Parts: sequence; structure tokens; C-alpha cells
Amino acid sequence: MHDAQSEPPEGNSANGHAHDHHHDHLHHRHARHEADELTPLLVVSEASPLAPPDEEYETTHRNIKTGSLDHAAEVGEGEQDGDDENGEGDEEDEEDEDKPLPMRQIMLLCYARVVEPVAFFCILPFVNEMIWETGGLDEADVGFYTGLIDALFSLSQMVVMIGWGRAADRFGRKPVLVAALTGVSVGTALFGFSKTIWQMILFRCLAGAFAASVLTIRTMISEHSTKKTQARAFSIFAFGGNIGIFLGPLLGGALAKPADQFPSVFGHVKFFRDYPYAPATVVTGALCFSAAIISLFFIDETLAKEDQSDGPGKKKQQLSTWEILKSPGVAIVLTIYVLNASLGIAYTCVVTVYWFTPPSIGGLGCSPLLISIFIAICGASQSLWLLLAFPPLQRRFGTGGVLRGCSYIYPLFMLLYPVSSILLRAGHKTLFWAFTPPVLVAGSGMAMTFTGVQLALNDVSPSSVALGTLNAFAIACVSGVRALAPEVFTSVFAAGVKKQILGGYLIWVVFFGMALVWVVSVRYLPEKAEGKVRDEIRDEER
Repeated sequence: MHDAQSEPPEGNSANGHAHDHHHDHLHHRHARHEADELTPLLVVSEASPLAPPDEEYETTHRNIKTGSLDHAAEVGEGEQDGDDENGEGDEEDEEDEDKPLPMRQIMLLCYARVVEPVAFFCILPFVNEMIWETGGLDEADVGFYTGLIDALFSLSQMVVMIGWGRAADRFGRKPVLVAALTGVSVGTALFGFSKTIWQMILFRCLAGAFAASVLTIRTMISEHSTKKTQARAFSIFAFGGNIGIFLGPLLGGALAKPADQFPSVFGHVKFFRDYPYAPATVVTGALCFSAAIISLFFIDETLAKEDQSDGPGKKKQQLSTWEILKSPGVAIVLTIYVLNASLGIAYTCVVTVYWFTPPSIGGLGCSPLLISIFIAICGASQSLWLLLAFPPLQRRFGTGGVLRGCSYIYPLFMLLYPVSSILLRAGHKTLFWAFTPPVLVAGSGMAMTFTGVQLALNDVSPSSVALGTLNAFAIACVSGVRALAPEVFTSVFAAGVKKQILGGYLIWVVFFGMALVWVVSVRYLPEKAEGKVRDEIRDEER
């Protein structure tokens, strides 16, 4: 499971983020705007098997699409919940909900989503070797600096993310997107020219400081979509992130050290010998820069002018970060968002080590080829779940229904995972192959939770102009987790294996406990984050 870079398949999760439909995805209860999307407060029908228990129906006329949230405020002072006496609000909301998804804009934004993880992950195939050669270190010390570079990237992202979010809410989404993509492209390209470890750290931190495109892309997709289209829009967004995660290491490995890989063609080129890793980072940086150029000329600004002003000549006052966090439903949804991301990041940190570790001490003993096959199975399965399963499930049960359904499966998945190792320990290889691939495919469905919580986050946004800041805060929290999680959870895994605590399966008991905490947290998902499409609710009530 990736956290999307956040991520975690990421994503994962991001940011991923299209107003009305994003709510349906992440907030099981009456979904609104995900990290990128805003959705009206909708009623969850009791007919749904995944509906939250003992909750009163609630409807809202706040359509968190671009400008719609503020329109609700114009109807009366503050936001209005309940039924519109003359029904005009419902009619306007229904018109917004029927608005088609602007696929040209969505695909352009998803191209930008693809290229950023390409730039981020391109260094993975060679970063250890580059550290070893550049720093003149013992091989035993390489892992420390690899972890340090990754952690500092995430910390750099965490420190500046809220600032990027407030800039996006104040000056517009498009300027921030273009600036972020440009900065990442420069930092990535320069990384390959590093001659010392500290230069590597500096350029990686530079890329981290500009890694705000995921924030703005989520927000812009949210503002392009409605509650009927947001699930589809964010599924495409998440799929784009998975494509980038797949292509990044592939391009990095193929383009690094061309003089050694193709000596007859590039062996005599001095530049390739002096800077063997530059071709990989320059090409991927150029791809990222191409997204910046495309964004500059072809992507539309989604922060409507009326959202930025209270009237002619008046600039709308931004909510402070603290005011946003105190808004109804925001704190619990952020908690669910961060818990889900933490579980995904922790799993991703440990799973490849688990696959490599011998069965006799608590792993699967897979070869590098088999590990690659397992990664491919998980990646393909996640994409299929997101593209084919999530949109109809979210439409049928709402964001809250999908999240609750996944929450019940998550603990079971964590308990089933070590069964594969137990089967190998007992010598049941046939049972292992009959059992493990289906578990990987089914468990990959948990990737839907990343899109779901994003939709929920959009739905609880207190204002359309606060969406960027809210997404930024969520991503900043996840970046902090990502900076610390690898060391913490791989250490727990190592301790369990080395000391044979619970037969070497200590980490899976820890994951089971974390999954149970997430199950409980999802039960408190606010109604406005449920994400049920109103027309379907009405059909169910007839």
C-alpha cells in the first residue's frame, strides 16, 4: 500500500483532492470535500448495510464545489443545515451534481500527478550505490544515510506544506502548482550532480520543500468535480500516482550509469563518467518541468474569484489554521486520515523486508524476482480496486460505507499475512501458493481507504477557500509520520525476528492493534463526511 507521497500507494495519500465527489469517497458519513473535493452533506440511508449505527439523518445545502459553499453562506448568515423551505437550494445543488467531469483538465492534472512520483522515486535503484561511491563509506553505513536523506525530504515537506496551502488559498491553485513542479524538477535534476553526501541532502531537501504539487492537484480535482463525479476523479488521480511510482524506479534504473550499462555507446563520453547518475535525474526532472509548462499554459485556475472576495473591492479574510482545525468534523477526520496513512506507511516500510526474511525466523524468503512479482501484483490490484471497484462502491454505500467496510477487513488482513510464513515453515508450499496471491489481491483493496479519507477531508472543509490549507495540514502530518515510521517499524520487525517474539510475528500483532484503533476511529466519522449521493438516497427512501 502506498502512501502517496504522501502517500504511501500511497499512495496512497495523498492529497490525492474534487469537491462533491471527493466527499463521497472518504467520508462514509455524509461526505463533503475531500482533500481535493467538496461534497454536500448527504443523508445515509438505513437501507445501506454499511450505514453508521443510530445516526440521525442530516442534509445540508452546502455544495462545497467551487463557490457553492459560499453561496450557502449567502442564503443566510453562516452555513445552513436542514431542508430548504422553498427547495431552490436542492435544485441548484442537483444542477451542480449533474455537471460533467471536465476530463481534459482532469487528465492534465493527472499527468502532473504522474511525473512528481517519477521524480521522487527515480533515485531508489541507485541511491545506495551513489551514497557509497560519493561518500567513501563502509557498506554498513550506507543504510543510515539512505534513511537520513528520505527522512529529511519528508521533514522539509512537513515544514513548508502549510505555507504552500495558505498560498494556494490566497493567490490561487495554479501559481502554486507551477512553482512546486518547477522547484521539484530543479531539485531532482541537481541531485544527480552531487559530489558529496551533503550536496545530496541539500538537493533532496530542496525537492522536498517544493513537493506541494500533490496538495494543489488534489484541491483542483476536488474543485473540478461534483459529489457524483468525485469518486471517479479521485480514482483516476490515485491511479496516476501508482503509474508514477511504477515508472520512477524503472526510468532511474534504466538511465543511471549509461557508460557502464552501454560502454560501446556511452563509454567514451566524459560527462557520463563524471556524473554517472545525472542522466536519470535530469530526464526525470525534465519530465516534471514539462508538467510545470503544461500547467502554466493549459490548466485552468479553480479558485473562483468570488471565493476570494466578500464583495466589490473587498478581499475575503482567510480563516486561520486554528479556526479551520476547530471547524465541525475537521479534527476527527484529520485523525482518521493520519491513522490510515500511518498504517499504510508502516505496512509499506515492513512488507518488503518481511518478504525477504527467511521463513524460519518469520518471513517468506523471497528472491528479488519474486519480490518484484509481489510488488507488481499489489500495484496492479490496487489500480483495479481504485478504478473499477471504488467508484460504484462509493456511489452505492457512500464514502463512509466504503471506509467502514474496509475497516472491518483491515485487522483480518493483518492477521492473515503471517499465515503465509507459517505455511512455508510447515513445508506446505502448495497451500502457500494457493493462499498468498489471493490475500495480496484482496488486501490491495485497502488502497481504497486512501481515496476515501481524502474525500471525507474535502467534505468537512469549512470553506472552499480553506481547502488548500486543510489539505496542507493533513499532508504535513503525514510527512512527519513518513519521516519517523521507517526507523520505528523496521526496528520493531527486526526485534521480533531476532528475539523470536511471538514466533517472529510481533510486527503483525502491532499492525493488528493499529488496525483496531482505525476501526474505532472510523465509527466517529461525521455525518457530513458520509458522501452519499442525494439522488440515490431519495430512491432508497421511496
